[in-house]
Amino acid sequence: MLVGVHQDAERCVRAVQSKDARFDGWFFTAVLTTRIYCRPSCPVAPPKVENMRFYPSAAAAQQAGFRACKRCRPDASPGSPQWNHRADSVAKAMRLIADGVVDREGVPGLAARLGYSVRQVERQLLAELGAGPLALARAQRAQTARLLIETTGLPMADVALAAGFASVRAFNETVRAVFAMSPTELRMRRSTPSAAPGVLSLRLPFRAPLCPDNLFGHLAATAVPGVEEWRDGAYRRTMRTPHGHAVVSLRPEPDHVACRLALTDLRDLSIAIARCRRMLDLDADPVAVDEQLAADPLLKPLVDKDPGRRVPGTVDAAEFAVRAVLGQQVSTAAARTHAARVVLAAGTPVEDHGLTHLFPTPEQLAALDPAVLAMPQSRKTAFMALVHALASGALDLGVGADWDKARADLLALPGFGPWTVEVIAMRALGDPDAFIPGDLGVRLAARTLGLPDTPGALTQRARAWRPWRAYAVQHLWATGDHAVNRLPA
Repeated sequence: MLVGVHQDAERCVRAVQSKDARFDGWFFTAVLTTRIYCRPSCPVAPPKVENMRFYPSAAAAQQAGFRACKRCRPDASPGSPQWNHRADSVAKAMRLIADGVVDREGVPGLAARLGYSVRQVERQLLAELGAGPLALARAQRAQTARLLIETTGLPMADVALAAGFASVRAFNETVRAVFAMSPTELRMRRSTPSAAPGVLSLRLPFRAPLCPDNLFGHLAATAVPGVEEWRDGAYRRTMRTPHGHAVVSLRPEPDHVACRLALTDLRDLSIAIARCRRMLDLDADPVAVDEQLAADPLLKPLVDKDPGRRVPGTVDAAEFAVRAVLGQQVSTAAARTHAARVVLAAGTPVEDHGLTHLFPTPEQLAALDPAVLAMPQSRKTAFMALVHALASGALDLGVGADWDKARADLLALPGFGPWTVEVIAMRALGDPDAFIPGDLGVRLAARTLGLPDTPGALTQRARAWRPWRAYAVQHLWATGDHAVNRLPA
């Protein structure tokens, strides 16, 4: 991992001079003579070394008085892998900021969620990112504004509101400061506006390589009817957002993921994008992951065959936890059937070309009559215990959750064993080191490859795979002939 890479000037210079896209999002290069900042892979000729300065975040570069490059658009580079793969307070803060907490609740709300004082949060973020929470949220608002200006025909006043600015004046000043262009000048560069109001077409960048097979295959094979579907080469789903709901379509392309978003409220744009990126694990560092796993000679052929495997996640951790319980000890098809019944019984109706519902909230599920759950009593008990814990706030699985505490709280619920807890940790919490050595598919793959196939022995062997054991699980699962391992035809 490249924590603090901006402090290694020699390494940063090499990355800039070679235009190495693997470092995009890890650091930003500011040029003293032009007063602009770029991503390392910027196509413009590299500046002289003595004119380079390196920053850990776009917000830090902006705060130092540098403007975003018009060529490489550093504000649109993949996010740092650290924030989704670390469990410390700074990483939690960054995930919460990306999810719009500062815009909705202010810095005091962010601090309260982290269990720190405002001063402590500001000090930690300044020390590592060179910018405080307000500056980081401002940078996110600027990126949202640029997307809306360039991809819609919305009036500027509506763009300002949707991007989270308190006033049109603040919007104008921020756009000029960050992009060295007025909002009107930015709009002159826009693509053709979407035909339908509230529908946006975006490109979600990622670090290459990316193996889409298990990523989209898993989402498509486990899709809950009415909530998700695979249609015309794209994964589509509904999702609940702070100000309404959204319908998203995601299609894998060679150098990006094509994203089409229909939002009931444009204020949710940046939040919806952040959730889609987490679901697709687009901010992962595949080079670091693959190098670590390929060091094991028995895993190396798998990594070499399909580099860039991602861990499929979720747009809603509570939803995934519920689905994990519904899927205990049943087939993929049966799990989809159980989830579809729950959606019809408690979900919020919507209508969008075959998608009919939002997945129920924990509060809606807590009010559900257990009689509609066609499953053994032990699983009904686990289901109701989970939804009541989520609805009451006793269990936190959100983007700012403490992973260790969440595991302990889940294990304390009836009907929750290591398999269910680790699957939730892997796909809902986003822990890259979650591991399920007792999973049947993992054990069968281990036996086929010549790895130990008992949970204890496999856990011992897997120590060398840390902190990327969740990615190793994806490679092991991919040895089986299952629909989750391939893109639908």
